[in-house]
This record gives sequence, C-alpha cells and structure tokens, in this order.
Amino acid sequence: MVPGRCQTRVADADVELLPERALHWPQAGVLAVADLHWGKTESFQQHGIPLPLGVLDDDLARLSSALTATGARRLLLVGDLVHSRQGLTRDVISRVNTWREAHASLEVVLIRGNHDRHVRTLPPIWRMEDREEVLDEGPFRFAHHPEPAAGRYVWAGHLHPMVRLTGGADRLRLPCFHLRPGVGVLPAFSAFTGGMDVRRGRKDRVYAVAGTAVVEV
Repeated sequence: MVPGRCQTRVADADVELLPERALHWPQAGVLAVADLHWGKTESFQQHGIPLPLGVLDDDLARLSSALTATGARRLLLVGDLVHSRQGLTRDVISRVNTWREAHASLEVVLIRGNHDRHVRTLPPIWRMEDREEVLDEGPFRFAHHPEPAAGRYVWAGHLHPMVRLTGGADRLRLPCFHLRPGVGVLPAFSAFTGGMDVRRGRKDRVYAVAGTAVVEV
C-alpha cells in the first residue's frame, strides 16, 4: 500500500482514494477528479473582487503529482472543469496548455457539469474529449450529478462534500470522499471551493482528506 492513499473495493473493483483529491482505478489506468473550476479566481477578479494568484498553478501541480504517482494513462474530469466563460482568459488557456503539453500522451475526457455548459467548446489546444452527459466503463458510471444508475456504481462530483471532525475542544472541517450505496461523491479538486457537509447514512463510508493522507472516519 502506498502511504497516504486509501485502498478500498467498490463494485468488485479495487480503487484508491488519493490525498490529491483524486480517485485512482488502477486496473483501467484511470485517474478521476471533479470540480476543478479553472478560471474561478480570474472570474472573481473581473468583478472587482481581489483574490490571491496562484490557485490554478497549485491545482495543476497537484494534478501532475497524482498523474505521476499513479502512472494513469487516462484522466476523467467529472464535471465543472471551468468556472465560467469569463474566467477563460488568454492567460488561463495558455497555462493549462503548458500543463497539457507536459502530459502530451495522456488521454483526457471531460464529462460536462453545470458550470461547463457556460462554455460552448473547450479550447482546441487542450485536446480533451468532450462528453455531454455520462461515461460508462466497466462497473462504473462517471457523471457530474450524483444520481443512481441501474446496474452501475456512479462516481460523481457537484456537491463538494466536507466532513466535520471533533476531538475535545478541536474541530476540523475537511474535504472528503462520500461513498453511498450506488453512488460515490468525489471531493472538489480545487482548493478554492466551498463545500457541503455530508449527511451520513447507515451504510455510507466517509474518507477525509487530511493533509497528505486519506483516512476513513
């Protein structure tokens, strides 16, 4: 077992939950992430809201780290890749293109989310396959919205799940993987997002992203 990762079995398939906020399906050579919201900082800045620079670069570096560590051949973007049309500035497009060139042999597929629908077409230089609804592979369905599908386990995003932990006087609120019967919700990949506290069902499993490790809580 690689330190920091959490290995589990879902729908008779072995998967790994990564502290980079990514899902790794080793058998298929797939890395999946959700809710990257590229260009969010730039979108807010255009509305006169000053925000720190470097969010996109940090997220791209973390994505590269996950790809290198796993050796994944395919990257599935499970919705809300971009935040808004206004956020796709020339600089954002260029920086993402530089990252894409560093992973030239990687197959990248976007399964569109609600934010992605504000952008009619992705920049061609990013070389990404564009799916409108869902992607079915093996026992899994990858879709932005966490809705059950007959005969498949669904990996989704959209909700930006968070879990609250308490220990005496200490309290933490951490991004998490929320695995329900039939549907698993990935944490928002971007560090610059809000989140929704999970409501745990009796058969649910929750895995918190705690720094450089993923732990079941």
